[in-house]
Amino acid sequence: MPDNKFLVPAALQTTEANPFLEIKQTLNGMVDRCVPDPTVPPNADPNGTSSVLTKDLPLNPNHNTWLRLFLPRQAGKASPATKLPLIVYLHGGGFVFSHANSIIYDVLCKGIVTGVGAIVVSVEYRLAPKHRLPAAYEDAIEGLKWVRNSQDDWVRDYADLSNCYICGTSAGGNLAYQAGLMATDLQPLKIKGMILHHPYFSGTQRTESEKKMAKDVLLPLHSIDKMFDLCLPIGADHDHEYCNPTANGGSKYIDRVKSLGWRILVTGMHGDPLVDKDMEFANMLEEKGVHVVKFFSDGYHAMELFDPSTAPPLFAAIKEFIAA
Repeated sequence: MPDNKFLVPAALQTTEANPFLEIKQTLNGMVDRCVPDPTVPPNADPNGTSSVLTKDLPLNPNHNTWLRLFLPRQAGKASPATKLPLIVYLHGGGFVFSHANSIIYDVLCKGIVTGVGAIVVSVEYRLAPKHRLPAAYEDAIEGLKWVRNSQDDWVRDYADLSNCYICGTSAGGNLAYQAGLMATDLQPLKIKGMILHHPYFSGTQRTESEKKMAKDVLLPLHSIDKMFDLCLPIGADHDHEYCNPTANGGSKYIDRVKSLGWRILVTGMHGDPLVDKDMEFANMLEEKGVHVVKFFSDGYHAMELFDPSTAPPLFAAIKEFIAA
């Protein structure tokens, strides 16, 4: 269960309000997403009051993928020579739920913009089980290539392409890591590292935190397993590299990340069933010589999404990580 100091909001304590518990497979192998996922439209009104402007742009019409861009309103008032770090963000949802325009992710990305001082490009990727992995990884890479080649005025005028980070929450953290391993050469876009916010990893061998919190209110063990069953390639077990990044000593591409000097921020919560796997993952990277920054604290999985008042420490950690 989450630490008592950071209780899961009451609205999430029933299956009716908890998307991770409401997974119903249909006879054709698809899933019914039984809980509404509120979304919010973009807001690019230059005369509005929001501190962050947003707009949506197509990525790949054949895949129905797109991007939501987040720009601080004040960016247009800064010196043209003052460009901002660029964060390519990937939302969570177990690869099965949610979208780039889901309210909780829209709010988080706006918080990153204002709390970190960056431009954010959030990628709408294909969801499982209709599109199993590596489809989402491929969409993330396509998003990175879009940024590299973009002539969009927000990216062109305000983004520092030599100071780019791949970031994601939960399944998005898994996605940021795996896509990052696949996309280490995208010049002139210079990726400097990854920001993995409570990354969604597991394995066939249960960690102590998974066993201890098997009946977690927000992310119970059966839901962790179910979402991986829905998104992994058919026939893959939970020691597949897409689920367990420490299996077989880790990816062969880690040495490439090390040679490029990438830094990786791994965040976690002690009340999260995934915390032990996330710590194991961070330790593996360190043992391989990758520069890892760990930010683990009290709370529950993806807490900052459900209680934005808890997000400032995360934003401060990201800001310090980028500035280092």
